Amino acid sequence: MLKDKALEFFMNGYSCSESMVQACIEEGLCPAELLPCATTFSGGMSSGCCCGAVTGAQLVLGYLFGRNNRFNNQVFAREKAAQLVEEFRERNRATCCRALSAGLAGMERKQHCCKMVSDACEILESLLEVKVNG
Repeated sequence: MLKDKALEFFMNGYSCSESMVQACIEEGLCPAELLPCATTFSGGMSSGCCCGAVTGAQLVLGYLFGRNNRFNNQVFAREKAAQLVEEFRERNRATCCRALSAGLAGMERKQHCCKMVSDACEILESLLEVKVNG
């Protein structure tokens, strides 16, 4: 399961965005070369903006469905990107890393962010099932 793999990577030194992408690499959804791209997305792109779990999931969607990529369906990619953000926001009231982790530090923040990684994985899996199996 994507979520279990991502959480394992997250708890073992990978950032939120890296754990999303590495789990997708392990599942054969994207190549290992995509992992370095995810590094700069953690911590809200190092500025506290959009949650790294969300941006990592977006990176995978773009890889699979973006221009000249695996499924080459840009309309689908943009629609699913919007759905991912909408669903994540419904679950967590925000997509901003700074807002999601306000007042948290260290292990308390890491444990809290496990929910963000978990939610982003569940949403990504449901979006991929619709396209890949539907």
